[in-house]
Amino acid sequence: MIVREQPSALSLFFVMQGSIVPRILHKIVAVTLLSMAIYLLDRYATPLPQIPFFAISVFGLALSLFLGFRNNAAYERWWEARKLWGQLIADVRNLGRQVVIFEVDVTLRADVMKTAAGFAHLHRSYLRGDDVRKDIEALLGEEQALRLLKSANSADAALRDIAANIAKADLSGFARMALGQTLANIGLAQAGCERIASTPLPFVYSLLVRRTTYLYCFLLPFALAGSAGWFTPLVAAVVAYVFFGLQAVTRELEHPFADTANGLPLDTMCRVIEISVAESLGNATPPPLEPQGFVLT
Repeated sequence: MIVREQPSALSLFFVMQGSIVPRILHKIVAVTLLSMAIYLLDRYATPLPQIPFFAISVFGLALSLFLGFRNNAAYERWWEARKLWGQLIADVRNLGRQVVIFEVDVTLRADVMKTAAGFAHLHRSYLRGDDVRKDIEALLGEEQALRLLKSANSADAALRDIAANIAKADLSGFARMALGQTLANIGLAQAGCERIASTPLPFVYSLLVRRTTYLYCFLLPFALAGSAGWFTPLVAAVVAYVFFGLQAVTRELEHPFADTANGLPLDTMCRVIEISVAESLGNATPPPLEPQGFVLT
């Protein structure tokens, strides 16, 4: 995730980090060259068919509505994913407070909280495919780490280990119910993230929008050539940047857990959980992760 101050008006047009321009530049160049060729042919060789500007405007308005709707749907996925990870952080902190309030045995308390930190890393691995073996072994030891990593759903196996540790504690019924509810909340957030990761936006809708975008950008020069003159390539390039750019932004936001410049900083949030766990146990806290080149991973 990009973390930086807003660039100045002068540098705004030259900032490439986190920008979608490098990924769509070839498309913008293609539309620009096509527009130039159509304009030159129409003016110096033979008149080409002209598309009424009203018709292309209606086409563009409909396309912008489709792109806006898809972009909103993708951003909702990104924001819901961020809220779910925020809930995970809050629930782990609640778990740390509860094991103190209910006077859970110190050894069991350490096992519960370290496994909760391990759960966060295992959940990150499930969502993003990261290799978290070293992180897990540092928290839980080699034996438990290997056992969890062999499970079909390692993060869920970690929650089962926490439940087993709580079951060993000498607690009242109310304490067990409260701790069980916190574990249930963690599980709900986990399942919500898995739902987002395994359910992309409908392909048929994405395909329709992409096809329509290409058609519009390649037909636009036939409407501009007779009225925009030498500005035809420039106007076509700006329109291509807007529409192809919205497409690229939507594709990136659609996958909030991907290890991209605009993806969620799962490493950083796991470190936040590690810090919370260390503080709850009275241990030395690891340093928070800092942006590297304005990027939090």
